[in-house]
Order: sequence, then C-alpha cells, then structure tokens
Amino acid sequence: MFGALLRFFREQTGMTQEALAKYVGYSKSQVAMVERGERPPKGRFVEVADETLSAQGALLAAARKLKVSRFPSWFEDYAALEAQAVGIYMYATHVIPGLLQSESYARAIFSSHVPAPEDDEIEARVAARLGRQQVLGRRPAPTVGFVLEEHVLSRPLGGSAALKDQLAHLLDVGQRRNVQVQVIRLDREAHAGLNGPMILLETAERTQVAYVDGPSGGYFVTEQPDLGDLFARYGILRAQALSPEESMTLIERVAHDL
Repeated sequence: MFGALLRFFREQTGMTQEALAKYVGYSKSQVAMVERGERPPKGRFVEVADETLSAQGALLAAARKLKVSRFPSWFEDYAALEAQAVGIYMYATHVIPGLLQSESYARAIFSSHVPAPEDDEIEARVAARLGRQQVLGRRPAPTVGFVLEEHVLSRPLGGSAALKDQLAHLLDVGQRRNVQVQVIRLDREAHAGLNGPMILLETAERTQVAYVDGPSGGYFVTEQPDLGDLFARYGILRAQALSPEESMTLIERVAHDL
C-alpha cells in the first residue's frame, strides 16, 4: 500500500521514477522496487519523497504504519508455517534447498537472479534465508527430510570453492539426529518426481499442507486428492533415493573430487 501511494503521488506530479530517484538518492530500479512493495524505503527516502511530491504528510503517515518483512509477500505465509512446523519434507531439483544452504551458496543463488537485485537486497535475502535455518535446531526439534537430485551436488554455483563449502555444510547438517538427507542417483530408471519440486509440512496443529514453488511465487495445496497425491509421491521418492548413509558417502565423494 505504501508503494501504491508513492506511485500515485509521483504520477500526480508527472514525475518519472528516474527523476524521483535523483531527489531521494536511489537508483531508478530501487524506486521501482519500493513502488512494487519489494523493498522498504530507507534513510530519508520518505521525508524527501513526501516533500518532493507535495504529499502533505501522507507518505509520512503511511510509513509509520509500514510493516517490513524479511520475505517476499508471497512467501510470508509459508515462512510462518515452516517456522512452527513439526515436520518439514522437501524435494529439490535445481539447487540445494534454502534450509541447507551455506552463506556463500545462498549469495551465489541470489546473485544469479534476473533481473539482478541490488547489492543490499542480495544481502537482506541472504540474511533472511540463513535466519530460516534456525528451525533445524528448534526445540522441540522438528522432523526434517530432504530428497535431492544428484546433479545439484555438482552444479558449481558461486564457483568450486563455494560448492565445496556448501557440500561440507550439507554433510554437517546431515549429522543432526532430526535431519535426513537423501540423494536420487542420475541413473534411476523410474522416478516419481518428474512433476517438479515440492515442500510438505506437518503443522503445529498436526495438519498436512503442501507448498509448490514456481518462477513467480508459490502456492499451497490443502485439498484432497491433490494433497494426498503429493505426500504419496514424496514417499515413493524416498524409497527410490539412496539411504541417508549412502547419500552422505556420495556427498563426501563429490566434495573430495572437487
């Protein structure tokens, strides 16, 4: 709502994003992100914008009500459920999941996004992602399982050093008693996960919900039979994957060969 109000006053004055950016000390893309609600206004942005756009205190009043989240708006509901979940189960196809990412690997992922985020936005996203990982050590501990495609272990996002650091982190997290990491080998001739990645949660209220992520956001699956189908698919994937012990051995071998 703050972003929409900012855009309203800017367009009322006939000012472009680029022109406003010069007044507030932002880039044009940063102003656009504030208007879309993708980043909060910082520094003296609000005060300068309110005066420049003759908003007569409307932007100042709106900013006092502004609630800033660490996550994109479409991800907030999922993050809240994940933080309290008693069971978290993920199947990953392209990258190592956020709950297992090292700092350098997470930074490499956000740096690869298109369009490219600003440096401070990358750092904020990295901090938010690392903050999510506190759930792994929460008490009482949740039961957490990951099924990874083998090829994500060798994709050198951020370079070979970042990948080696990531694999070491993966091995460390995999030693937790409440965490199981399994890998599906490339040579599997039958595969239950060809429809793509998924996240399954058992909430604090002991209900089940699935979350499916996509390029422009994610959505929840809560109704049958789709929810039951996803849980069944994940169960078959676990059976098709290497055991946790075999998976740790494979990860160690990949890391050793880097």
